[in-house]
Amino acid sequence: MYSNNKGRALDSFEGIVEFIAVAESRGFSAAAKQLGCSTSHVSRQLARLEERLGCVLLSRTTRLVSLTDTGAVYYQQVKDLLTGLQQANELVNLQQIALTGTLRVSAAGGFAEHYVAPALMSFAQAHPELTIDMDFNSRMVNFVEDGIDFAIRYGELSDSSLIARKLVNRPMMAVASSDYLQHFGEPKQPVDLKNHSCIVTNNDTWKFIHNGVPESVKVKGRWRSNNANAVLQACEQGLGIAYMPKSTFIDSVESGRLTPILQPYWGSGSSSWIVYQNKRFMPLRTRMAIDFLVQYFAHWHEDENL
Repeated sequence: MYSNNKGRALDSFEGIVEFIAVAESRGFSAAAKQLGCSTSHVSRQLARLEERLGCVLLSRTTRLVSLTDTGAVYYQQVKDLLTGLQQANELVNLQQIALTGTLRVSAAGGFAEHYVAPALMSFAQAHPELTIDMDFNSRMVNFVEDGIDFAIRYGELSDSSLIARKLVNRPMMAVASSDYLQHFGEPKQPVDLKNHSCIVTNNDTWKFIHNGVPESVKVKGRWRSNNANAVLQACEQGLGIAYMPKSTFIDSVESGRLTPILQPYWGSGSSSWIVYQNKRFMPLRTRMAIDFLVQYFAHWHEDENL
C-alpha cells in the first residue's frame, strides 16, 4: 500500500515542469526550447497532466497558448512548489560550487568585447566544467526563444519587463585623426560639427555639455555603422569625427592615431547594463556570473583607462 501511494504521489508531479514552462513562455515550442526537449514531449506531458486532473489548464489557438481560469489558479499553486525544489537543488550545488552547463550571453559593442569578455574568461577559468557561449550581436534578443541567460547592453533601455543592473557609467569623448584635422580644421565648439563630416553610430544627435547646459547637435557624414570597431577604424582612416565612450579610443589616443577634440564639451554619456528576464528562478551559473560581473566592474572608471 505504501509503495502504491508513493507511486501515485510521484506521478502527480509529472508534467508540472512542462506546464509551468508553457504558461510562462506562452507557447509549446518556446517551452520545449527552454527545457531542451521536443515540442511533442511537452504536448504529451501536458495532455497527461490535464487527463489526471480532469480539467483543461491551457487554451490553445494557432498563434497563442493561454491559461484557462482553472489553469491560472493551478499555476499559482504549483509554481512555488517547483521553485522550492529548484532552490533545494541549487543549495546542494552551492555545497560543491561546481558550475556546469552552458551560460549563454548576448553582447554588443567594444566595451563588451574588450572588457566583459575577458572578465567572463576569468569566470570560466574559475569554473572549468562551465561552458560560456557569447554572441556578439546588437539585435534585440528573445530571452526565452534564443535561450539567452543575460545580455550586455549600452544606453537607454526601453523594455520595462526586463531587469537591468548597471555595470559602469560611460562618459563620452570626441576624436579625429590628425590627417582629418589638417585637411578640415578642428571644431572649437559643438555647433561647428554641422560643418564637418561625422561618423554616425545608432544616433545622429550628439549630446554635449556647454557651460553646464546640455546641448544637442544633429550631425551627418560619409560613414555610418552600429559597430564600434568599424567606427573606430573609419575615424583612424580620416573619414570624419567620432563621438563614443572614452574606452573605445584608449589604444588609438595613446598611440597618437587619434586626437581628442572638443574636450570641454564632452557629455556624461550613458551606461552599460546587464539585462535579463524577470523570472522567479534563475540558474546558479547565471546568478553567480551576474554577481561576478557587477563586483568585477564595481570600481571600474572610464577615466582611469585613458
